Order: sequence, then C-alpha cells, then structure tokens
Amino acid sequence: MNTLTKIFTKLRSLNWTIWVFLIAAFIMGLLIPRGTDEITHNTSTVRDEQAEVWTCSMHPQVKLPEPGQCPICFMDLIPLESGPQDISEVQLQLSEAAIALAEISTTLVKRAPAEREVRLSGKLAYDETKIRRMSAWMPGRLDRLFVDYTGTSVQKGEHLFEIYSPELYGAQEELIQASDQLRRMGSANNVSRRTFEATLAAAREKLKLLGLNAKQIRSIESKGSASATQTVYSPISGVVLEKSALEGGYVNTGTPIYTIADLNQLWVILDAYESDLTWLNYGQKVVFEAEAHPGREFESIISFIDPTLDERTRTVRVRANIKNDDGLLKPGMFVRAKVRSTLDAQGQVISSELAGKWVGPMHPEIIRDQAGNCDICGMPLVPAESLGFVRGDPDKSQPLLIPVSAVLITGPRAIVYVQVPNMKEPTFELREVKLGPRTTDHYIVLEGLEAGERVVVNGSFKIDSAMQIAAKPSMMMPQGGQGSRGHEHHGLGKNAETNPSAMERHDVPADMLASLDPLYAAYFDLQEALATDNITNARKSTRKLSRALNSITLPQTLDEKIRKRWNEIKEQLQTDLEHIDHWTDLSAFRTPFEDISARMISLEQHFGHSGMDMTYEVFCPMAFDNKGASWLQQGKSVNNPYFGTSMQRCGEVRKEFASHADLELN
Repeated sequence: MNTLTKIFTKLRSLNWTIWVFLIAAFIMGLLIPRGTDEITHNTSTVRDEQAEVWTCSMHPQVKLPEPGQCPICFMDLIPLESGPQDISEVQLQLSEAAIALAEISTTLVKRAPAEREVRLSGKLAYDETKIRRMSAWMPGRLDRLFVDYTGTSVQKGEHLFEIYSPELYGAQEELIQASDQLRRMGSANNVSRRTFEATLAAAREKLKLLGLNAKQIRSIESKGSASATQTVYSPISGVVLEKSALEGGYVNTGTPIYTIADLNQLWVILDAYESDLTWLNYGQKVVFEAEAHPGREFESIISFIDPTLDERTRTVRVRANIKNDDGLLKPGMFVRAKVRSTLDAQGQVISSELAGKWVGPMHPEIIRDQAGNCDICGMPLVPAESLGFVRGDPDKSQPLLIPVSAVLITGPRAIVYVQVPNMKEPTFELREVKLGPRTTDHYIVLEGLEAGERVVVNGSFKIDSAMQIAAKPSMMMPQGGQGSRGHEHHGLGKNAETNPSAMERHDVPADMLASLDPLYAAYFDLQEALATDNITNARKSTRKLSRALNSITLPQTLDEKIRKRWNEIKEQLQTDLEHIDHWTDLSAFRTPFEDISARMISLEQHFGHSGMDMTYEVFCPMAFDNKGASWLQQGKSVNNPYFGTSMQRCGEVRKEFASHADLELN
C-alpha cells in the first residue's frame, strides 16, 4: 500500500483548482456503480490475486500495480484484464446501472414525413390590379361632383362628375360638322366621301380620348348640337378611396380627381421569416383568420413570394388573393395564417397542387386547367412546372428524422451520440451530423446517420460531460484534450497556464477592451431582465445590445488575427439580433438568447473584459427540454434567464473569468 500512500500525500499538496476538478470527476464517477453482488465479489477476489495491473473503469489511463481506489474519482480499481473492451477515441462505455442512474434513453433513427405548420401574420390590402385613378382627360372646370366624399360605393357606369370644357365643345362641333357633311354626300362612292368618312371617324376618336363613351358620342351626332359641359362616368365598380379635387375647381389634363378600388377581391399580405421560406411555395393552401370574424376561417393559395428581402424586418412578403364578394373583409385588417407543408428527403417542399395547371407568367393568380391567355394582361398561359411552382416528389423516399432533443449544437457544429450495436457493454459514439430544416419536434438529417441506428435523446449532455472528463473529443472540445476542462470551476489567476480560457485569450489593446464595456453591460441587463421576467427591460436591453454592437470601432493597428476573430463574433451577433422587432413575449426573447450567450461566452474566452469584477459562465441542464443551455452573469449566485422566476436558481457555475486587470495583478 506504499504506492497509494504516496499518491494521497501528493493529492493533499494540490491547489484548490485541482481539488474542484477531482470533486467534479467524483460526481461523474458515480455514474459507474460499484459491484455489490456477493458472487461477483468472490470471483473478482480470485482474479485480484492473479492481476498485476489495476485500472479504473472510468479513467482507463490509471494503471497501478496494487488494488485500491482511483486517485482521480476514488472508485475501486479493477483488474486490467477485466476492464472495458477496446473502444475508439470517440466512444464511451457505461454500465447498465450508470445508464439508469443518468436516465439515458435512445430512439430509433427513422424515415418519416417531415411536416410543419408554418404560422404567419399579416394584413389585408387592396388588390393593386383593381385600383383605378380617375383624372381629367381635358382642361376645364368641375361644375358638379356627384361623388363628394371618400368611402362612397359606385357601380360601373354611374356618373362621377360634370366638367365644363371649351376644348370639349370644339371637339363636339367637329363631330357634328363631319357627320352633316357625310350625310349631304348621299350614297355616292367617291374619293370625297371616303375623305369625309375618315374625318368623321377621327372626330369620334377624339371624343373617346376626351373621356366620352360610345353612347354619348351617338347622342351628340343624333341631336346635332354641342354642349360645353359633359358628365363623366365610372369605368369600374368599387369604393372611392380618395377625392383629390373640389367642386368649382379648375383642372388640367391629367389632374387626379378620384381613386377607386374594387374590393370584391383583396390581397392577403403575410410576413415570412427567412427560416420559413424553406417551407413555402407557390400554390400552397393558406388558411387564415381575421380578428373581426373570430372562429371563421378563410382559404386561399399562395400566389406570389416577393423575390427580395426587407432588410429592416428581415422578412419576405408572401401574398395570397381572396374573393370578398360578401364584403366581410376590409383592407387593413390584421390576419393570422397557417400553411401546412411537407418536405421530401432532400429538404425540398413538396408542392404538387398546381401540377398539370396553366398559369399566367405575369399574374400567377390566374390559374386554368387548359392553355389559353391571361385574363388580365392577355399573355399566353404557361405550364406551372415551367415556373417552378411544382416542386418536390411525394413518391421519393421520406427524409431521415431525429428528435430535437438528440442534437447538441455549438456554433456551426451539430453532434449526436449514437449507441454502438453488438458491444458487450453499452457504448456510445460521438457523431457529427449535417442538419436540414427543423420541423416542430425533429430535424431532417442530411448527412451523418443511417436509418435503423439509435441516438441518445435524453442524457446526451451527461455523456458529453463524461467524454470531456475522459479527455476525449466532445461538443466543446472537438479535438479532445485534458479532462474536465469544460466543467471546472476555476479562476484566471497565477495558474492561468493550466486554464484553457486564459490560453485562448488574445492580447487585446486596452482601448478596444474598454469599447466592449457597453456590449457586456447591455447583455447583462438582458440576462437580468429575462431572469426576472421583465419583458419591458428585455426589449430595451436588446435594442441597447444591438446599438452597442454596431458602435464598436477597431483600432487601426489591431492585430489581424484579433480583427478576424472579432468580425466573426460580430457577424454572428448581428444575425442573432436580426428579428428583435418581432420578439413579442418572453419565450421569443429566451430562444435566441441561447445563441447570443454562446457568442458572448466566446467573446469572453477570446477577448476577456475590463474592470476588476469576475464574470461567470453558468449552465442549466433543464433548459429547452433538457437540452441544456449556458449564459454569462456577473454574480456567482445562479440567476437563470431561461426559466426566470419559475426556476431562478436552477443551474451551476461552470467557469469563472477574471478581468484583464486581475490577470495583470496576478
């Protein structure tokens, strides 16, 4: 036992940082239960007498010539010959009892329909193709406005206004003279008659250009007398949106008088986020509700998707047309819509509603079963397939799906833990995967998994923690490394050379470090607001965070490596903050806060902070359906932003970060 005595003598001389690591390792070591069966114990005793090398089931790097306890986790050593079978660097073995203790569960990777209900919001608007502006076709005076206020409904052919115009009078006289001359010519078919016929046709056309219809022109010819005033009639049925002139006022050619819109058909304008576009396509059915008619659903189809993105709201306009013959819907009403969508194995939306249909290339709302011309512009209709309106193949193999809880995401990497088949002991393998779109509860897997494999859906983080302690590749340490660095509770003092956070830190100029203070301050305000369920302060802090981010300027002499690292973090934060205008409740703030926190933790690791105070990285394993999430905070007392006041103290401090000033003092 002399060897163990020497080991424990050395352990007593270790600093407090290593002791904390040992305690953390001991806790993880509890996942591997000690043998309690008497028969097993007796069998092990026989082997104990024959063994020459003893090892730890949790830390196979430990090899001692005598039985005893592991110097790392204090578990009983086992003979090397009975240790776990050989496994690769990205695999971890656990006993059945450890799996039960850690509540690890798996599910089958399978192919299934990838469905999602996309929820959109927007409002009703006028159909721009159904709006007409009535303007003066001749100079003159408005003697009478029959429609004298906005909102008046008019029918096609009803009178709108009466105008006095000398120009109109002269044009009527030309018509009367041409008509009289032609009548006096009789039925003689000569050159002169053809000339008078052409003159009469020109006079009629001139009056048409001045706004008179065929009936009015025939009336002038039959009466044989001209009038200096003329009544103008409505060319369409609709509602007067704007009255731009006053009775008795003088107008010139082109002066607007009325704007009239046909409300029998409206547009439904919906805002879709960038992440929603994967699930949307022309021809899909849209079901929406208006607040003015609760419980009543209206149906339409997507007839247009804006080719450009609104950079201010980071949304794309999606349009549907809706018939409104009963007048229940009003332009400007807010609506809530939903689109049920399905993706194929390539992550492409299946949209076969328009298969075999003919569509207007300029007006895609015009859909016919056969070839023909567009009702609006007269262009020939084309097959919907030629415009890309028919996408995806419902007969192709279904996509590969895994539950959201199976995935650990950090930065651009997504990993899962796969149970390795045909192993004596339960073995789990780290696997990096390429994810496609997310449904409500699942991700589409594009690369990295096969149907029939089993992935861990509960307890992934616990396995990942054990991988880190064992110095194997893990979520936060892709290349592996010294065990337990991801779970230490440490500071940045004199022993900074053993601290990975300290080693990663750049030598940042003091002026740049000071410029980061408003960014940290805004982030901590946001974290505090979410922890106390204060949505008002959350809104203010988020906008403050965005302003602080955009106001940071880099010194001209800054090292290129530091500049590159800062630009990466800044771009990621800008992406995270793109939709702040649409975060309406605490849940909407907490979801992106996870990504924002990941950027701020990276900022702290690489750049640090000024001042003398410590900052702390805290982890809550229960956040987002037990997936777990981290954040930064200033105090050491846990202040959970993901659960707020409902579980404000849920979490544990994983890292401590000293300021640059504190590092220099040490």
